[in-house]
Amino acid sequence: MTTFQLANRIQSLSSNVFADMDRAKALAKQTGIETIDLSLGSSDLTASPHVIEAIQNALHDPTTHGYLLHQGTQEFRTAAAQWFYARFGIFVKPETEILSLIGSQEGTAHLPLAILNPGDFALLLDPGYPSHAGGVVLAGGQIYPMPILAENGFLPILEDIPAPVLAQAKMMVLSYPHNPTTAIAPLAFFEKAVSFCREHQLVLVHDFPYFDVVFDSNSPAPSILQADPNKDVSIEFYTFSKSYNMGGFRVGFAVGNAQLISALRRIKAVVDFNQYRGILSGAIAALQGPQDSVQQTIAIYQKRRDFFVNALRRIGWEVPTPSATLYIWAKLPYPWEKRSVEFCTRLIQKTGVALSPGAGFGKSGEGYVRFALVHEPDVLEKAIERIATFLKLEQN
Repeated sequence: MTTFQLANRIQSLSSNVFADMDRAKALAKQTGIETIDLSLGSSDLTASPHVIEAIQNALHDPTTHGYLLHQGTQEFRTAAAQWFYARFGIFVKPETEILSLIGSQEGTAHLPLAILNPGDFALLLDPGYPSHAGGVVLAGGQIYPMPILAENGFLPILEDIPAPVLAQAKMMVLSYPHNPTTAIAPLAFFEKAVSFCREHQLVLVHDFPYFDVVFDSNSPAPSILQADPNKDVSIEFYTFSKSYNMGGFRVGFAVGNAQLISALRRIKAVVDFNQYRGILSGAIAALQGPQDSVQQTIAIYQKRRDFFVNALRRIGWEVPTPSATLYIWAKLPYPWEKRSVEFCTRLIQKTGVALSPGAGFGKSGEGYVRFALVHEPDVLEKAIERIATFLKLEQN
């Protein structure tokens, strides 16, 4: 078989936390172990009936079966702009300040191609979501990891960024409520970040998939555009995966600075068209229809959170109670404090329970694991029992 000399950039993409755990899960299944997958934040909940009906109706319309170019997304962009105004009180122009996406990950992965020249720095949260780093690598940029630690509320210390890095930096990527740490950033921090990015001429990118999954209804998660209502430096990414349980439908949108939206649109035009028009019909139905299902989803995750946190504490694993997202970010117990990959690998080999190792999210994630609450409590209880047995055996 011929061996090809591949591009150097592919070497930096050889490791991915989700791909690595997917291989480990496959190996465990081959041995006959029943697996319980808590490694991936793919919801087990379903999209609402009115969303499915809108998509189903579109299937019978032959005009929806062709390519969908940008102008064909106007109705969706208008619905998104109206939703955004109703939600955050900020007016955005659907023609120039919103762009439909095949999930928010498309936006975070492709935007660096429009912003970075080879060698430019991107300032990323550490730990952070893997696609944020992947997009920078593909663009030939350099990554400056901003450590986010528990003692700082999992917020970056902007003053710690070295001046030589800032001189070469073009963008900063934030994402709150945060995956994996579950932290929420207050509006005051966003205002500070916007001011910092203005001062240093940085594009401020905010990945915002968990905007709804906040458990205190009196403290909703702010949009970055509430700190930058004129959209001077900011672009924000939304997905329907978490609020509306539409992860497999791959639909989202970008909202923000018109120049950035235009630049991302140019990249998108080279890479893809858009998803099937019927999926956008479903997304419009989600935005404009009853929001009861969103509240039901949040209530389900809150119930699972409470159950799982109490169950972990019951077996002697102390974890904080998260305020947002569908994850538990847990410090590893002795003797696993700095061995998150080994812990997760051995756990799935021995028990079939799959978690995400903290090291897969960045250097500052080492010493943690992430649990995704994507099963009913009876399955979560089974996972806890297996974990408890594993911990006892490994400590002996």
